[in-house]
Amino acid sequence: MKPIEECKARASRLKLMVFDVDGVLTDCSLYFTDAGTEIKAFNARDGHGMSMLQKAGVTLAIITGRDAECVNWRMKNLGIKHVYQGIGHKLSTFHELLAKVGVEAHEAGFMGDDVIDLQVMGACGFSAAPADCHDLNRLHADYIAGKPGGHGAVREVCEFILAAQGKLDAALAPYLPSPPTSR
Repeated sequence: MKPIEECKARASRLKLMVFDVDGVLTDCSLYFTDAGTEIKAFNARDGHGMSMLQKAGVTLAIITGRDAECVNWRMKNLGIKHVYQGIGHKLSTFHELLAKVGVEAHEAGFMGDDVIDLQVMGACGFSAAPADCHDLNRLHADYIAGKPGGHGAVREVCEFILAAQGKLDAALAPYLPSPPTSR
């Protein structure tokens, strides 16, 4: 992990944040119904962090190696339009995404947990990983969340980015209680 001030500087430039799914948005467990349908458990707080980041003007995307219909449903629910599943070579998809949304690599971030994510983590301006990531990801990430994948790591990273961009207070303000009125 890089020094915190360098991490904040990198996160402050982000216009695009990309997330892996298994091990980042989930706890890396794979569940299958008897019919063979893959299902996943997503953390609602992670989703809300993504929504706040998106409302603050950062474009969000998913690049994942597996392909599951439940990911499409969850991303549709969150309003995330750039969803790439079944991707064996994430770096080329990352470059295609940059061109599609008109963002430079140094203005993009990626959060991944395993070795398949390392090339993208090295090619972007800000990289993050959950606390329970692979050891190599830990060595190459700019920021390591204190929480594991699927259990608040994404929310932590979203709030870190919002804070680095000076937008966290505004993102949280609508949820804070009003001061009590005096009687």
